[in-house]
Amino acid sequence: MSPSPTPHSSGVKTALVAGALVALLAFNIILYVMLDHTRTDMSKMRDSIMTEIAGLKEASSVTSASQTRRVETLKEELEVARRQANQAAGQAKQEAVARAEMLAKKLSDEQAKQQQQVQSQITDVQQQTDAKIGAVNTDVSAVKTDLGSTKAELDKTISNLNKTIGDLGVQSGYIATNGKELAALKRLGERNYFEFNLGRTKQPQRVGDITLMLKKADPKHNKYSVNVMADDKLTEKKDKNLNEPVQFYVAKARQPYELVVNEIKKDAIVGYLATPKDTTPR
Repeated sequence: MSPSPTPHSSGVKTALVAGALVALLAFNIILYVMLDHTRTDMSKMRDSIMTEIAGLKEASSVTSASQTRRVETLKEELEVARRQANQAAGQAKQEAVARAEMLAKKLSDEQAKQQQQVQSQITDVQQQTDAKIGAVNTDVSAVKTDLGSTKAELDKTISNLNKTIGDLGVQSGYIATNGKELAALKRLGERNYFEFNLGRTKQPQRVGDITLMLKKADPKHNKYSVNVMADDKLTEKKDKNLNEPVQFYVAKARQPYELVVNEIKKDAIVGYLATPKDTTPR
C-alpha cells in the first residue's frame, strides 16, 4: 500500500487549531463537572442549614411559649399582690408590699432571661451559618486552585511533547514518551489511544481494531520488529526505533494509525496505538 502524501502546512495549522479547540473544550467540560458538583454540595449545605434553623426556630418557639406563660402567671400574681397590699393594713400591708416587690423583681429577671435566651439562639444560628458558608467558600477556592493547577500541569506537559515525521513520511501528532505524557495526550482528546504490553507469543495480540505480533526485540540497540494486521493485510515493520511513530493506513481513516513504543525489553515491547478520531474512509 503506497503512503499518503505529506500534508501542506495549511493542513498542519488546521490540525493544530482543531487540537487546541478540542483541548479547550475538554478543559471546559472538566470545569463544568467540578463546578456542578460544587453547586450540588452547596445546595445540600443550604438545605442542611435551613433544616437546622427551622429546628432552632421550633425549639425557640416552644421555649418562648413556655416563658410567656411563666411571665403572664407572674404578672397575674404581681397584680394580685398589689391589690392585697392596697387593701391590707399595718404588718399585713408591709408583707404584701414585700411580696409584690419580690414578684416584680422575679418578673423582671424572667423577662431578661427570656430575651437573653432568644439572643443566644440567634447568635448560635448565625455562627453555624457563617461557619458552613465559610466551609463552602473554602471548598470552592480549593476547586478553583485544583483546576488551575491541573491546567498548568497539562500545559507544561504538552509544551514538552514533540512532533516528528513518521516512518511513512507523514507529519505525526504529539508523541508521548512516558505514562505522564500519554495521560496528557488523552486529556487533549485529539486521537484515540490504546496502550499495550506486547510479548513474544505464537498468537497475535489485539490492540484497538488491529492485531500485533512481536517478531524481535533488541533492548541493547533500542530496536524492534513487529507484524501489523489491519484490514486483513499483514504489514511488517522492521527494525523500528524507540519512540518512533510507526505509521500504517486502514481503509476507514484518512490519517494513518501510529504505533509508538516507549520501552523495549528482552522479549516484549511497551507502548501505545494512536488512531484518528475521524474514521471517514479514504
